Amino acid sequence: MDPVLSYALVFLARVADVSLSTLRLMLVFRGQRLLGSVVGLFEVTIYILALGFVVERLHERPLTLVFYALGFATGSYLGGLLEERLALGVEMVQVVPHGSGGRFLADDLRRQGYGVTELEGQGREGQRTVLLITVERKALPQLLEILRQREPHAFVTVLDTRRAIGGVRGFVRKGK
Repeated sequence: MDPVLSYALVFLARVADVSLSTLRLMLVFRGQRLLGSVVGLFEVTIYILALGFVVERLHERPLTLVFYALGFATGSYLGGLLEERLALGVEMVQVVPHGSGGRFLADDLRRQGYGVTELEGQGREGQRTVLLITVERKALPQLLEILRQREPHAFVTVLDTRRAIGGVRGFVRKGK
């Protein structure tokens, strides 16, 4: 086989298997174990074929190992992009508005279709309203932009949520 073609195959196989690994982990962490297992089947098949190819040719073409490693690095990067793009699951957003605007912000978010729970909290500077909002990850950037515009000084935390059940209208505003 042509050396350039073998380097390209090793590189692309490694990119594919590492990207699939990221997808598999994301699915398993989000509770989709069966689909994650199916993805894992393809991932490990590609991995074993690529590794066998490299080991078999390592004596004659040591540069194959470099392309194997480059494929791993590229696959890690692309897997991260894939994870961001798919944005599976839901997030819990906690908002502590600055000052006394919590009720107004909560009402505004509800009008825009978000389910909002209000809690009273005690901060260093006195009583604070704490807003809890659960959204699909795809809708998170839109919510964060609304919060930046409406309450630029609010304290906002985003928590990865493994699963959400119940709530108002299925609990989340759908991403577009």
